[in-house]
Amino acid sequence: MIVGTGGARMERVDVTREHPARKVAEITLGFWLAKVVATTLGEVAGDAIAQTLDLGYVAGLAITLGLLAAFLVAQVRADRYHPFLFWATIVGTTTAGTEIADLSTHTLNLGYNVTSAILFGGMLLTLGIWYLRRGTCDVSAVVDHESELFFWGAVLFSNSLGTAFGDGLVYVFGLTYTTGSLVCMAVIGAVLLLHYVARVNAAFIFWAAFVFTRPFGADFGNLLTKEAAKGGFGLNTFATALVCVLLLAGIVVFFERRQHLVDGRSRTVA
Repeated sequence: MIVGTGGARMERVDVTREHPARKVAEITLGFWLAKVVATTLGEVAGDAIAQTLDLGYVAGLAITLGLLAAFLVAQVRADRYHPFLFWATIVGTTTAGTEIADLSTHTLNLGYNVTSAILFGGMLLTLGIWYLRRGTCDVSAVVDHESELFFWGAVLFSNSLGTAFGDGLVYVFGLTYTTGSLVCMAVIGAVLLLHYVARVNAAFIFWAAFVFTRPFGADFGNLLTKEAAKGGFGLNTFATALVCVLLLAGIVVFFERRQHLVDGRSRTVA
């Protein structure tokens, strides 16, 4: 893995699971399952704060950005990857992203298309500067503070973009929450197919899949909690959020323990 060291000089760093500076979860099946649940949780929690509690999007954004800032400071200051801290920060970005997109589309009246375009531009700008500074946007190269800050900036933009895009599929294009989720699944499938058939750049594949798992989770969260008149199941937002928290924790624990068992067997064989 190529990691920038400042300026034009680059050095090769072998970034593995045991790398002492690794700060991002391994990109496995467990990662994507946790990401989908985290996006669903972020959508439901964001709606619970702004709509169920009727605090509004401005207060909701202030609350969620405060929580995200606390998680982000702890995450960046950590000396290595901590599973629960990492995923708490991911949930912080999905929850704040919900409020950012909703405030832009509803409070500022920019609409879903303009909001999506602004957020997409912000994500591309972040990834572009990251690439120019470090020579890569590959998440496996996130082993220093600068790369980590670029990573979290791109994550926040992508999760905000996913919210606006997912809502746009329903409220602009007239899809149901179920159909919107299926469209996102189809896009993710096409992206993965490109990876194996056309050998598309791995960093591009990751960020494309990362973006489209967000509207999938957002539409699924809306399907669970929106009232029946809007095509949802009308479940309580707080109860749904609690179930998502427990499910996310279960996924993280299961796959972390599974990986530790695999690593232990590998060391025994070696």
